[in-house]
Amino acid sequence: MDDTRFPIATLAAGADPSADRAATAADLAPLAFAGYAHFTAMQVRDGGVRGLDLHLRRLREASLAMFGRALPDDVVRARLRRAMARRPEASLTATVHSRAGEFTAADGELDMLVRVDAPARPPAGPLALAAVVHQRALARYKHVGEVAKTWYLREAVARGFDDAAFIDPAGRVAEATIWNLAFWDGAAVVWPVADMLAGVTMGIVRRQLRRMGVPQRDRTLTLDDIAGLAGGVVMNSWSPGIAVSRIGDVALPAAPDLVRLLHEAYAAEPLQAP
Repeated sequence: MDDTRFPIATLAAGADPSADRAATAADLAPLAFAGYAHFTAMQVRDGGVRGLDLHLRRLREASLAMFGRALPDDVVRARLRRAMARRPEASLTATVHSRAGEFTAADGELDMLVRVDAPARPPAGPLALAAVVHQRALARYKHVGEVAKTWYLREAVARGFDDAAFIDPAGRVAEATIWNLAFWDGAAVVWPVADMLAGVTMGIVRRQLRRMGVPQRDRTLTLDDIAGLAGGVVMNSWSPGIAVSRIGDVALPAAPDLVRLLHEAYAAEPLQAP
């Protein structure tokens, strides 16, 4: 098999990283049918990753929550390093799961599968987001098996939108399908307060904005609240800021200063080699 087309490695807990290899069908089968796993996704540039410490913390905290134990950071770093060695410019996804599978409380050895693909090409925007009432389960973790995210994306596109934003049952603006949301009030970056995933790109931007002295506010926001704001964006590992033109029936003004500011903050984050 040409591993430039399918550059995937499967990596077992406690294994010698030098033994890492391309995944076989037998390796992939347990994960292909696993609905109990978590992951992190990152962009590799010049052999490094922005916010690598945040990715490691995400994997560690989710593993402790879901499995009661975690792969050591040095083992994770070694496996990421080997994956990046083949593609210094890439999209990389690291997924952790237990060999015991789902629908069981039994312990099983942890595996981490690393998938390497072409660098992401984010949409140019601005994006129109449908507003849907939805609350992700275990929202603080980036986990697999979330059919609703693709369901609502497809439903939104069928209705003429580009994607969907989630409004929780209490009416709070939370996040989008695979994106965090951020807004601009003309003087400060406004972050929604809700039960949601705090993304790595969001974490990078927040700490760099603090370094730059840019005001930030955490607010509980409804759709009525965002109608009074001066702009909004989505962000994920693909991009630190893509303009949003509307959420549901609420139009948002263009906010080029916000987009520029978020990209500047992201670019200030140094690349970290694993």
